[in-house]
Amino acid sequence: MDSSAREWVVNAVLLAALFAVPLWALLADEPFYITLASRVAILALAAVGLNIALGLGGMVSFGHAAYFGLGGYVAGVLAFHAFHGYPLAIGLPGTTSMPVIWAAAAGLSGLLALAIGTLSLRTSGIFFIMITLAFAQMLFYFALSWPSYGGEDGLPILIRNRFPGINTMRPWEFFLLAYAVLLLALGFFAMLRASRFGAALMAIRQNPDRVAALGISPFGVRLVAFAISGALTGLAGAMMADLTRFVSPAMMAWTMSGELIVIVILGGVGRLFGPVAGAAILVAFEVLFGGLTEHWQFWLGLVLLGVVLFARGGLIGLLAGRARHG
Repeated sequence: MDSSAREWVVNAVLLAALFAVPLWALLADEPFYITLASRVAILALAAVGLNIALGLGGMVSFGHAAYFGLGGYVAGVLAFHAFHGYPLAIGLPGTTSMPVIWAAAAGLSGLLALAIGTLSLRTSGIFFIMITLAFAQMLFYFALSWPSYGGEDGLPILIRNRFPGINTMRPWEFFLLAYAVLLLALGFFAMLRASRFGAALMAIRQNPDRVAALGISPFGVRLVAFAISGALTGLAGAMMADLTRFVSPAMMAWTMSGELIVIVILGGVGRLFGPVAGAAILVAFEVLFGGLTEHWQFWLGLVLLGVVLFARGGLIGLLAGRARHG
């Protein structure tokens, strides 16, 4: 079996495991593990967004927490106004409808990524990393000093938002919703990678000057990819806010950006199911070692170091072989 076939087997096992664990928890009446599986799915969704920018485009963004947090605040603010019954400052009503909230979160996060990308993509290397980090930190401090919506104390979502035909208060049904959205995002990533746009994006990652000589604008392709990346991460932020029923400036902190990068690296940069594997590893370490020591990140750091030194393809690459993803 070649490495490509092995990778598909690994992907199928991951997909089945992510479904089987909460199914077992449902049968065993262990809702905590269903919630953990939902957290894995949502973090994986956020990392799929980052994987478009980092894995396909080679854009090392250290500011994706800005889009994750913005998506969370969109969910929290709209639910807050719907619960209290008064409109937003611009006259629009609040809402508890997940499809509306998701569209708003993805749209606003995509527009923010478009604006940030317009400025940051004119640089490269460490300058690009620092500009994306600077924008994220600006939003973090803005949320920290925003007393109307909790400031540093955060904003609770008193009642989980609604999705047609689903009781989102039930952990199993909420997991199925998160799982379905993740599958759609993975399918979108696969189609994007296989498209002409994806081929251009990966070619720009390798040699932007040669692509420009063919008449394709590296800046334009990267900017569109960056906006799509931000929109997906913002969608994940809105879903995470509903899962925890709470949103706070911590969602925009630089540590959140670091977690998303760690997830992508652990799973495999540019790998289709890399975000799923990386999110599962991160949550597993948090649960297994977090109960033993408050320094559980130390052990995760050792694993990350091992991946960087000895398994550049991440967990997916280690299990499937060293064939490149594209």
